[in-house]
Amino acid sequence: MAEANEYHIPVLLHESIEGMNINPNGTYIDVTFGGGGHSKHILSKMEGGAGMLYGFDQDADAEANRVNHPNFTFVRSNFRYIKNFMKYHGVEQVDGILADLGVSSHHFDDEERGFSFRFEGPLDMRMNKRAGRTAAEILNEYEESKLADVFYLYGELKNSRRIAATIVRYRQTNPIERTEQFLEIIKPLFTREREKKELAKVFQALRIEVNQEMDALREMLLSANQLIKPGGRLVVITYHSLEDRMVKNLMRSGNIEGKIVQDFFGKVETPYRLINRRVIIASPEEVDRNPRARSAKLRIAEKI
Repeated sequence: MAEANEYHIPVLLHESIEGMNINPNGTYIDVTFGGGGHSKHILSKMEGGAGMLYGFDQDADAEANRVNHPNFTFVRSNFRYIKNFMKYHGVEQVDGILADLGVSSHHFDDEERGFSFRFEGPLDMRMNKRAGRTAAEILNEYEESKLADVFYLYGELKNSRRIAATIVRYRQTNPIERTEQFLEIIKPLFTREREKKELAKVFQALRIEVNQEMDALREMLLSANQLIKPGGRLVVITYHSLEDRMVKNLMRSGNIEGKIVQDFFGKVETPYRLINRRVIIASPEEVDRNPRARSAKLRIAEKI
């Protein structure tokens, strides 16, 4: 079994586990199991208790890291289906849900997965290699307007239309299949000063579309509203503005859109109480150890 630190270095580990407020006899879900780093620390807080931790991950590589522990159950599934699987396991409510929404360093370092522009390899990007369209299929099959929307909405790229037009023009004579080939097509569209940041946004946008990450996050958060019992905690680590906005809206207003509803006395009607009014970020020391932590934001809320 791979060690967690070989597969993925957990971000904001101490802060997020403390935010869970673990009860050794409680029921918890780690919806992004990955290398098991967060889960192992949750289980250490449950020693001697009769509680249960459910770890969700759709990736076969993550399943290989599953923990052999009497208080742990691994579920091979996308976290969008947590409500269905918890019902299957006979669980109606839980004491806490943890989500670390960052892509594992293991995925970025795997040349065959196509998550990073640092390596040559096939353009796949699927978290679950058993299902869904690959990044290559999206680049070759989407209409130009739909491609432009993907790059604008998920990468926040101002030249999204130009990127889409360039891709469509190229694929008329050659299918786009590999990372190095894709880079040759789009690199001329960016200045040398901004190249790395812009390429990262392009790959982020494709990854989000391939894995339907925004839809999955929306469904998971709405399920969390129903699963977490009063006094339970929702703990989420985000890495880009799109997902952070969704989490912030839910915690502050109880809905994804951020629509504020007030009662007769002007009190905001929300199912959550914010534990940290200001977002928690990694210390400079953690960022030095793990550069991925630079963009991480931790939000914690308690169910009322």
